[in-house]
Amino acid sequence: MLQSMTGFGKATGTFKGKKISIEIRALNSKGMDLTVRTHHTFRELESGIRKMVTDALERGKVDVNLFLEDAGESTSVRLNQALVKSYYDDLKAANDALGEESKDYLSMIVRLPEVYTTEKEVLTTDEKDWVMNLAQETCNKLQEFREQEGAALKIEFIKQIEGIRQLMLETAPFEAGRVEIVRQRMEKQLEEIKTGSYDANRLEQELIFYMEKFDVSEEKMRLTNHLDYFLQTMEEGAIGRKLGFICQEIGREINTLGSKCNHAEMQKKVVDMKDHLEKIKEQVLNTL
Repeated sequence: MLQSMTGFGKATGTFKGKKISIEIRALNSKGMDLTVRTHHTFRELESGIRKMVTDALERGKVDVNLFLEDAGESTSVRLNQALVKSYYDDLKAANDALGEESKDYLSMIVRLPEVYTTEKEVLTTDEKDWVMNLAQETCNKLQEFREQEGAALKIEFIKQIEGIRQLMLETAPFEAGRVEIVRQRMEKQLEEIKTGSYDANRLEQELIFYMEKFDVSEEKMRLTNHLDYFLQTMEEGAIGRKLGFICQEIGREINTLGSKCNHAEMQKKVVDMKDHLEKIKEQVLNTL
């Protein structure tokens, strides 16, 4: 199924008083460009999240953010009472030795370094599994978004491909008259020659040369095959790069058609074909 590389997914849940939210944003990129930002509590899960996202999303510039929005009643900040007592004893002893008046030592101590300590919370297996399931849910939502965007891309691709096909068919009425135009031009130029005569057989040979030179049947056949192949390839998965290669082949045939048509109206059709192709190329860059 055709998918866009652009997408967004978000999942939120609560585990034992902790409200956790995970967001994943994806944009187009040639490869997997992944950035993961997690709350320090879940830092040990980062490698697992990286692997999960890489396997699920395959390609794109992807940003993953894990937020701990509310820790509930749990806290990891503690007062280092032993250090506070040590500070207090030292300050009081120094004060007594200097004979100074008693001070409010506690208000001073709470501003000193390392009075408050942050205890590292140990994640349980159940909590790890719950967070990883939440990350998987977020990936699934992003993939749903990509598929919706991919459906819109498919409609646009079909529109532009069929536009090229129709323009190619519209060049047919102008093909037959091109050699006759060359014949008339050559005969006129020969008639303007005042002396001598020309070989009629040689003229026919030259016209046959121009017929072969102007013949675009092979280019149109190959272009038709490339257009059909593009539509067939859209039904496969993860085909953005492949569609890009097919676009190159389509462009090559359109350029050859333009160089051989030698007709103003046909040239206009070729220019319109190129316009359709450029619109396809722009969207292929955003295709997974």
